[in-house]
Amino acid sequence: MARMTGGEAIVDGLLRHGIDTVFGLPGVQVYGLFDAFARNANRLRLINARHEQTTAYMALGYACATGRPGAYAVVPGPGVLNTTAALATAWGLNAPVLCITGQVPSAMIGRGRGQLHELPDQLATLRTLLKSAERIEHPTDAPRLVANAFQQMRSGRPGPVSIEMPWDQFTATAEVMPQDPLPLLPAPVPDPEKIAALAARLRAARAPMLWVGGGAAHAGAEVLALAERLGIPVVSFRTGRGIVDDRHPLAMTVASAYHLWAETDLLIGIGTRLEVPAGRWGKLPAGLAIARIDIDPVEMRRLPVEIGIVADAADGARALLAALGEGVAETGRAARIAQVKAETAQAIQAVQPQMSYLEAIRDVLPDDGILCDEMTQVGYVSWFGFPVHGPRRLITSGFSGTLGAGFPMALGVKVAHPDRPVVALTGDGGFLFGGTELATAVQHGINLVTVLFNNGAYGNVLRDQRRLFEGRESGSALRNPDFQAFARSFGVRAWHARDAEGLRVALREAIAANAPALIEVTTDIATDTPPWGFISPGRA
Repeated sequence: MARMTGGEAIVDGLLRHGIDTVFGLPGVQVYGLFDAFARNANRLRLINARHEQTTAYMALGYACATGRPGAYAVVPGPGVLNTTAALATAWGLNAPVLCITGQVPSAMIGRGRGQLHELPDQLATLRTLLKSAERIEHPTDAPRLVANAFQQMRSGRPGPVSIEMPWDQFTATAEVMPQDPLPLLPAPVPDPEKIAALAARLRAARAPMLWVGGGAAHAGAEVLALAERLGIPVVSFRTGRGIVDDRHPLAMTVASAYHLWAETDLLIGIGTRLEVPAGRWGKLPAGLAIARIDIDPVEMRRLPVEIGIVADAADGARALLAALGEGVAETGRAARIAQVKAETAQAIQAVQPQMSYLEAIRDVLPDDGILCDEMTQVGYVSWFGFPVHGPRRLITSGFSGTLGAGFPMALGVKVAHPDRPVVALTGDGGFLFGGTELATAVQHGINLVTVLFNNGAYGNVLRDQRRLFEGRESGSALRNPDFQAFARSFGVRAWHARDAEGLRVALREAIAANAPALIEVTTDIATDTPPWGFISPGRA
């Protein structure tokens, strides 16, 4: 046992769980925690930001880019509430994010006496968003509850969690018994009968389709082996992109796979909600059977399936491959898949100028470079138009569609991978949710390249308002600052491009500079081609 403050006991638990970076913004309720960060500065890096929301987004970007937990620390009440958009996004992305926050003094919790940053019930609020939220009442409880938080965060379907500690307990001292990490809760074993049933279904299927999502990010080898054994297409969207390299003959995007949908007789989802084929592609093909492999048993009730296998993605794919045996013939669809991919590659060239910008970025960005999207025109097109060559190389806010998340998440991605080029896509609207974090990039040497598409509007909203409401618009046009001067005021190098070739040249220079950089690209929403016919053809 060792005598520690509550803050030191929490930091000891973080270090034992492999946390070497915390994103944070200090305040009076968490002084004791931040003092513990300072005492351990040789082992733990603190990256502070200019807004609480950014600390959480950076932790989220770090988690999405690595698959490892990302941690952040903020004051309670309004501080932690400022981070809830990122926590909701982390929930949607199944990302392991740890929120560490404070509380009012122990004796005042729940009394409604108007303490600084008091909420009616902070734990109850957080529990509506997270896998778990717990209070550490005393320094001696910290090792156990930190270990429990990491176990909950990483077991089964990963997700965000939080711990809070009362103001006075961060500086209170006690004899504390440290605790090493707890083992993850056992993953469910694939049901052999259901595996056998799915193997039989696969043998009989004429035109099966395999879908993968973010839950299969660690299972790329198993997924590819299964697809190659049968010669079946592997489709991905957003967080699933790159699990199978887009250069592989069997890898397909939503844009190309849609053309095989009508002939599909068996759909197998691995680590995915199957939101696109079940919701965006219109009526299901006649006679379609749906099977799923997912670690979350609740998923089997959310979408009716014929065969639901509750298992880790890699375990389930491996078991299915073994059940198929060696004598299974390929479906003989290689030529059909190649034809559809080639035709789609030509068709999406009509989505201009967005495709030209993505091609410029792909030309410059190395295979292991990372692209972070945003809710902007080029970001939408990246979901099907940007080739991805490995898992966790397209970082996205997923179905949450969190405007303003792209740039701060990308900062966290770059912290996680300082030696790999990272490019953030953003728009003029989303960027100014947190554009002042250029100061954070400079302060901490986060050498992110941000490509800002400036069309003077919340572009998609403006286009929809004009289209749906007799040309009327409301709240969607923007008056912007001089983004070049804005960036330079923080000491950030800036470029201005007006076309794809200009972006290509600027991006080469920006990556070579190895410093925080901003490239502004002037665009016009009136000339951008809407991409929705390729993303949601059943609803477009």
